[in-house]
Amino acid sequence: MKKTFKKPTKKVALFASGKGSNALNIIKYFKDNSQVEIVAVFCNNPKAKVIEKAKAKGVEVVLFSKKDLQGVDEVLKKLEAFAIDLIVLAGFLLKIPKAIISRYPDKILNIHPALLPKYGGKGMYGKYVHQAVVENKEAETGITIHYVNENYDEGAIIFQARCKVTSNDTPDDVASKIRKLEMQYFPQVIEKTIKNNHTI
Repeated sequence: MKKTFKKPTKKVALFASGKGSNALNIIKYFKDNSQVEIVAVFCNNPKAKVIEKAKAKGVEVVLFSKKDLQGVDEVLKKLEAFAIDLIVLAGFLLKIPKAIISRYPDKILNIHPALLPKYGGKGMYGKYVHQAVVENKEAETGITIHYVNENYDEGAIIFQARCKVTSNDTPDDVASKIRKLEMQYFPQVIEKTIKNNHTI
């Protein structure tokens, strides 16, 4: 009889700084998945709502400061202690240091609320992106999921999804459309990336 070997579960760490809507959506999506486990949420903001949301779902939370991240050793030790295979930035606002990127090449994903390379770079996050889209009278916008490199929003693009922007849309309207795309696609793209990226 042919033996079947079960693939080892891939361990994922989420990095988040705020409310945690993306992080919670990802945790729920992989709740009963035998191939992927969300093992920890790493957070740089002790007042972030994501902390209680993650704990309520039984996911461990690792708090660290901006200084800890820049020093990298403490954060790397924690990642290695959890045996992390993939890092997902889910509303994380600090820049990932080179030492962590080098340790996890093509194993760090980010989501950006615009169609990169448009509206990317330092300072372009959240409402600032949506305001710029409306002010420039864009006909469409969307989300970009990409690998993280040393420059903000310049890593290789994995996936994009689009939505229309009307002349009546406010930045809040655009934010709502983007949120729907994030909720729908981000967990799916994480799952596909784990399946297709054989280095993970």
